[in-house]
Amino acid sequence: MFIETQETPNPNTLKFLPGRPVLEKGVIEFKRDDPIIERSPLAALLFSIEGVVSVFLAQDFISVSKEASLNWDLLKIDVLEALMDFFMSDQPVMNQPFSTDETESENEIVRQINALLDQAIRPALARDGGNVTFHTFDEETGIVYLEMIGACAGCPSAAITLKMGIERALKHHIPEVKEVRAA
Repeated sequence: MFIETQETPNPNTLKFLPGRPVLEKGVIEFKRDDPIIERSPLAALLFSIEGVVSVFLAQDFISVSKEASLNWDLLKIDVLEALMDFFMSDQPVMNQPFSTDETESENEIVRQINALLDQAIRPALARDGGNVTFHTFDEETGIVYLEMIGACAGCPSAAITLKMGIERALKHHIPEVKEVRAA
């Protein structure tokens, strides 16, 4: 089995492409000591490696973030070995169902925001091993609250991406959006 490794703009995160599906749909991020880790045998295995602080699962890749004080040279070997062992074992990535479906009660502006995020923003962020999650839209102020996840969380250019990239696109296509802030 060959697992491709790609650097991301975040020096503490690497993107791993196993050449097979990871999740059927959606994305999910796990942080160390997060109680939902038990939902994913893959995440649990990666967190058994000292220095791993977050695991981001997407449809065709895994982003792993490390403690800033550690070097990728040895840690990368441990992560690759764990990923190969996991995918050779044919265990499920998730042992509990997980849903990313949006609620039916969304208003039209929120639907437009999520559609634009899905169509234009998330694919670009996925190339760098990350994603963005929608939290809320304040209709009175026009402020959208988003959270950068995966390789985008803690990335040195995350604030620029949020303001110059995502905010600019949302404001251009959805006039009700006046500002984007980190959640």
